[in-house]
Amino acid sequence: MSKLLSVESVSWSVEKQDILNNISFDVTSGDIIGIIGPNGAGKTSLLKCLLNQYKNWQGSIKLKNKALTHYRPHELAQIFALVVQNAPPIFDLKVYDVVRMGLLPYKALFASDNNDDKKNIMLALEKVGLASSQAKFFNTLSGGEQQRVLIAKALVQKAKILVLDEPTNHLDIFYQHQILQLVKALNITVIMTIHDLNLAAHYCNRLLLLDKGNLVSDNSVDQVLKPELLTKVFGLPCHRDNELHSGVPRVYFYPACDTSMNNPSALNSPLLNSSKGEYS
Repeated sequence: MSKLLSVESVSWSVEKQDILNNISFDVTSGDIIGIIGPNGAGKTSLLKCLLNQYKNWQGSIKLKNKALTHYRPHELAQIFALVVQNAPPIFDLKVYDVVRMGLLPYKALFASDNNDDKKNIMLALEKVGLASSQAKFFNTLSGGEQQRVLIAKALVQKAKILVLDEPTNHLDIFYQHQILQLVKALNITVIMTIHDLNLAAHYCNRLLLLDKGNLVSDNSVDQVLKPELLTKVFGLPCHRDNELHSGVPRVYFYPACDTSMNNPSALNSPLLNSSKGEYS
């Protein structure tokens, strides 16, 4: 696999407050990377530096061995596609028109669509299972459907790297898995921030663990989801269940005063298995 992105010693600060500190990692073609860590760790800030949305970051980011700052905006749009957790309001636009926006990095102003453009839009809608919804208004869709529309837009955009900022944050369990299954099936490079460590374990092949703007660990799921490491970063005792039911470990957090996690039978408690729990 070839290296797509190289991040070296990236730092970013706001009003003398350090947000990111000397972050370095590489992204290889085909990676599905989950960026995890507590609130305020710098996860979204790191994504914005990768997309060159902040102009005052320090360090080096190279895309295909070329400095990120040497790319024009439309060139970056042909490589990166962004899907955010809260889609911006797109008033009076139908699903087809939102997906069509993926053509913008390639089209001249006021250029009309050709038959290939229309075919690619419909193929993208079919791939996310929304071909029958092309005439619906975007704002009438559920959160999961809106995410799928934005992923279809990314497909039309022909992005090499799909960037997602908390794509499952406001979705129920069914749609969380539906969206991440779809993302994984695209077979493109993915970088996403994600709160749920167990979803990250299931769908990512690699994790970046951030804490207070520092890169604490960059490794496989197995190596990053270590109870002693997670306890230190998240500030809560952590238990890891190594009885693999889906090929990946599961982690659970519990209050420091709760010793029940030393009892294996506690893992079957209603609290831990509640669908409302972040890590259940």
